[in-house]
Amino acid sequence: MTTEQELSRPAAPAVQPLGTRGARREDAAGRRHRSLALAIVLDLVLLAGALTAWQLAVDAGSVSSLLYGSPEMIWRTIARGVASGSMVRDAITTALEALAGFVIGNVIGATVGVGLWYSRLVEQMLRPAIAFLGATPIAALAPIIIVWAGTGVSSKVVMSAASVVVTALVLAFDGARGTDPLQIRMLRSMGAPTHRIFRLLVLPSSVTNICGGLRLTAGLALIGSIIGEFISSDSGLGHAILIAGSLYDVPTVLANLIVVGLLSLALLAAIGRVERIILRWRFLALSGE
Repeated sequence: MTTEQELSRPAAPAVQPLGTRGARREDAAGRRHRSLALAIVLDLVLLAGALTAWQLAVDAGSVSSLLYGSPEMIWRTIARGVASGSMVRDAITTALEALAGFVIGNVIGATVGVGLWYSRLVEQMLRPAIAFLGATPIAALAPIIIVWAGTGVSSKVVMSAASVVVTALVLAFDGARGTDPLQIRMLRSMGAPTHRIFRLLVLPSSVTNICGGLRLTAGLALIGSIIGEFISSDSGLGHAILIAGSLYDVPTVLANLIVVGLLSLALLAAIGRVERIILRWRFLALSGE
């Protein structure tokens, strides 16, 4: 081969050593972690600044502590509630009710939503009922649910599940209907039965929507259980908020709302771990492993 031909020949692409690619991935992960750490620090700084300004305004008399409370009063309320155990018991009660309703509502909603893929006729028949339930405020159903399920824990679980089920159903159904039709036709042309198509294509395709539903319905489950406690209960964070509100005890209301927010964050953190497991299964299912 002549020198001219060698010069005109395109150069072979450079192959990056495995160590270089691994180092780049580690650098990218390090940048993400540093960015997350910076965001957390900035959030804490902003929160500390807001609480300090709030407390100073109350101390100066610019803001009424009777109407708006203060960080110091809220902290004392939380400390008393934790020391006496009453706030811990209320938090555990609400958490268990919301968790049970969350699981039941998502299981029923996701199962029905994905199952509607099997029959367009059944889907069209149930569509008005689903739209009706989705448009009905859950608070409007609370009195009749209390009558049917009683005034105990079961009615709060039903309220929580009812808050979740329609959203989970719609998202799961959208995921099932979003399955690639070309892949479905290809499997049908190969003689694959419907249940095999469902297992290999429809169910993995729905997983992303189902995981999104888990994140979206975490707060709805808490809302449902707290609404149930507003209607009829003798324990739980909703009951504590209702009693404190009737007494115009703003610090206690705000303290219990903070605990509700912390429960929501804890539930979202647990959902994140479950989501990673489910998405790993989806990857293995789609790759055929």
